[in-house]
Amino acid sequence: MQYIISYDLGTGGTKASLFDLDGRSLAAAFVPCDTYYPASGFHEQKPEEWWGSVVRATRDLLQKTTVRLNDVACLAVSGHSLGVVPVGYDGSLLSERVPIWTDSRAGKEAKEFFETIPEEAWYMTTGNGFPPPLYAVFKLMWYRRHFPELFAGTDKFVGTKDYINYKMTGVLSCDYSYASGSGVYDLKGWKYKPEYIAASEIPADKFPEIVPSTEIIGTLTKAASEQLGLPRSVQVACGGVDNACMALGAGCIRDGMAYTSLGTSAWIAVTSARPVLDVRKRPYVFAHCVPGMFTSATATFSAGNSYRWLRDTVCDELAAAERISAEDAYAAMDRLAAASPVGAKKLLFNPSLAGGSSLDRSSNIRGAFLGIDLGHTKADLIRATLEGICLNLRIALDVLEKYTRLSEDMLVVGGGGKSRFWRGLFADIYNKNIIETNIGQDTGSLGAAAVAAVGAGLWKSFDRISEIHKVRDVVRPDGAHVDQYEKILRVFEKASDMQCDIGDMLAAL
Repeated sequence: MQYIISYDLGTGGTKASLFDLDGRSLAAAFVPCDTYYPASGFHEQKPEEWWGSVVRATRDLLQKTTVRLNDVACLAVSGHSLGVVPVGYDGSLLSERVPIWTDSRAGKEAKEFFETIPEEAWYMTTGNGFPPPLYAVFKLMWYRRHFPELFAGTDKFVGTKDYINYKMTGVLSCDYSYASGSGVYDLKGWKYKPEYIAASEIPADKFPEIVPSTEIIGTLTKAASEQLGLPRSVQVACGGVDNACMALGAGCIRDGMAYTSLGTSAWIAVTSARPVLDVRKRPYVFAHCVPGMFTSATATFSAGNSYRWLRDTVCDELAAAERISAEDAYAAMDRLAAASPVGAKKLLFNPSLAGGSSLDRSSNIRGAFLGIDLGHTKADLIRATLEGICLNLRIALDVLEKYTRLSEDMLVVGGGGKSRFWRGLFADIYNKNIIETNIGQDTGSLGAAAVAAVGAGLWKSFDRISEIHKVRDVVRPDGAHVDQYEKILRVFEKASDMQCDIGDMLAAL
């Protein structure tokens, strides 16, 4: 029997998972990582802490299993996007801390870039729908301005998972999915765009070579083998950016297949043969790990965190009761919400507690209950919150469906997807069948494992993913509810648009 190890390198830490050839997760281990905020807009992590978390998670994982080490055939890493790690010509790490994907320090550099490159044309070429300063090329421009000696001494700037690959194999490379977040990548051309590199004035050789996600870039070095406790024969695939690995692990390998990730934030991602591009709403697009495909997504920043806020403020007694009873606070909230009618007695909730995303006309939009009166109850507040998150994501869904036909089935993954009541609201508001499978929160890990398995020749293709997903539950839309929510959606959209104006006015106070 042969086994696969995958790593899901997230901003919160590293999850190592062991899979068999049938795609079953046999064990997992998680080690957290810290984020540092030295100044406004600066969000940094330590690459050596990433590597330390990988080492610890691997050793913890191996202690949980009885598999023979020589039976571990291959591995791959899924990594959080838009990273820039400077590796010197001597192979050394040149900065203890580096900006991560949420770091927005490079606003000035982005503005300068767009003095010569039209921003709309840049977006339509790259699909880079996050705020531009987050993208790698602008961070490189920032490095050049503020640390010219470090910049000059850098051989390659690599991404998060590519630094881990380097620590494992000694090879500096990048795959198409991660390169598509560089800010200088031509989605349809499947290569770096020379005009954008020239406009940035970054030497082209600072960007790593692009290879397929499944390419085996090497085996473990002697040092990596000793630290990880794995044999040197383990093959390392190039891996992919987290967005692409999650789409793969969610089984979205064909045109129109989509999933909703429902965690602290939430997004809808669709796999398609053409990138979904919209200048106004700006879906963010990455090349997929599946050759010739793309994963395009629209997001809301406050989903599970909106529900958690409600639990901790309005429903704090349920959270307190959870500590002395068997009932989970969220389960109790779901039960209360189910007692409120569709539309929560004409109460609306906008979940923009963390500000606006690209779906909103202004980043200054903030959350709100609208239409509240003396007749509303706690049950209505809870239901309105859940409905508001669903309605916000329905707007995201409509953006994607404007450009590509989505399947009638929608997989929901992430912690929020555990609630059948919430899945029922999604079914009615999306007007789609909401699917729950056995994979749950392992989509990123499974995606990375699939990349390794195909790269090492253990699987013939990614089609194996479809066999691994086992449907546990299907919630179908209620036609009467669908009609009611379509009417509510129009009011929700109008209210959200007006809240953008109000948010701008409040920001100016």
